[in-house]
Amino acid sequence: MYKSTRDQISVFDDATNFIGAKLSPTNRWVRMSATIPWDLIDEKYEATFKTLNVGQPALSARMAIGTLIIREKQKISDEETLEQILDSPYLQWFIGLTEFTDKAPFDRSSITYFRKRVTPEILAEVNDYITGRKKIKRDDDDDDESKGEKPTEQKTEVVEDDACENKGTLIVDASCVPADIKYPTDVNLLNESREKLENMILNLHRQIGTGRKAPKVYKKAARKAYLRFAKNRKPKKSEIRKAIKKQLGYVRRNLKIMTSLIAEGGLLTKAQEQELKTITTVSEQQEQMYREKTHTIENRIVSLHQNWVRPIVRGKTNASVEFGAKITISLVGGYSFVEKIGWEAYNEGTELIDIIENYKAKTGVYPERVLVDKIFRTRTNLQYCKEKGIRLNGPKLGRPPADKNEYRAQCQLEREEAKERNAIEGKFGEGKRRYYLEQTKTRLKETTETQIHLTFLVMNLSKKLRISLRLILKAIENSIFEQLYKRKSLMTTAFA
Repeated sequence: MYKSTRDQISVFDDATNFIGAKLSPTNRWVRMSATIPWDLIDEKYEATFKTLNVGQPALSARMAIGTLIIREKQKISDEETLEQILDSPYLQWFIGLTEFTDKAPFDRSSITYFRKRVTPEILAEVNDYITGRKKIKRDDDDDDESKGEKPTEQKTEVVEDDACENKGTLIVDASCVPADIKYPTDVNLLNESREKLENMILNLHRQIGTGRKAPKVYKKAARKAYLRFAKNRKPKKSEIRKAIKKQLGYVRRNLKIMTSLIAEGGLLTKAQEQELKTITTVSEQQEQMYREKTHTIENRIVSLHQNWVRPIVRGKTNASVEFGAKITISLVGGYSFVEKIGWEAYNEGTELIDIIENYKAKTGVYPERVLVDKIFRTRTNLQYCKEKGIRLNGPKLGRPPADKNEYRAQCQLEREEAKERNAIEGKFGEGKRRYYLEQTKTRLKETTETQIHLTFLVMNLSKKLRISLRLILKAIENSIFEQLYKRKSLMTTAFA
């Protein structure tokens, strides 16, 4: 069941319910709230519920997304997020409470359900409205209570004239968002698989209850062999292969025992069935790599708990391979947008045309310039940009021009655009140092994607907040200068 709660008291009223103090409209959480289309969020959030009139009323969309924004903005845990909400009347107002309370409005575990309920599609659309890609038409007759709080009619302003000139600069780049998993090695992965199979075998044997002895799995010998290898700080290649061979043998034997126990009537839970399927795939992949003497294989599993995580080769100095989601980001006017999240190591250069077409669909025109790195400069992309009248940064194909002045100007332009392209690298740095892009702590594939979208949403909110603060300071500065000018004029008139 979902019960919509869209009316929130205005900070311009005497909000005495909030510990007897009037909330300041210049507070950062109040100003941030004014930029968020809460009614749009409520409408999209309500659509995620299958039945609206059955069951206990769910918590509001403002409380769900507001809590996630607070958590991401502060870069704190779920427990600390709830504690800070209890401490601050501004945070309680931000999530939609009508009065200050010292009782928790929800349980800590509810934040996990918020991440499951709020989809990446909802966050992407909200991001478009916040950054101005889509416009919300507001009713001019609304009173002060609805200022910055109540968007009424949604209207997307897109220019449809294909003859319009190209406008704007589009910057595109890709990166990896590492998952919070243990660094995977072949031996450790096989050892973990073996231990899980041993527990499953024991549970199935107890479940069948035939009265015979439990199947022999050589648990102590396998553990001893693994510890002997693990204590070797710098094992040789031959020792690694030997350890893999031993653990592979134990895993294969345990899988055969599992098959026989299931045939005798043993039942597994859904989680155990999924785990067994993953372990079987790991065994097949490890056996193939051992046989072919290689360390690469298609769709390689590196974590039993998060079997969708893949190794992403980035070629960085500190980590040549990262394990997590690969993302492609576009930067327009200082605002960042998630274009693609993939769990396989895809080639981001093939996505450029779709990103440009998405820019055209959102703004109504093609970009004037597209700034990318070398991997995007394929012949297909260059030909496409030439047809659309888009200038792709970097050197032209073929030999450099014979005219030295022209060549010097071309090199200078390349350097300037390379500096401009660094803005998107700064966005990745901001996300990884200030927010959760450095390492996602979520455990599910869907919640991880939601977390990534939420990070860029909060980054855009923070940028918009800085712009509004800059405008406020500029207005104060102009007011001070105006007063000083009037005072100076009065003094000049008096002395004259």
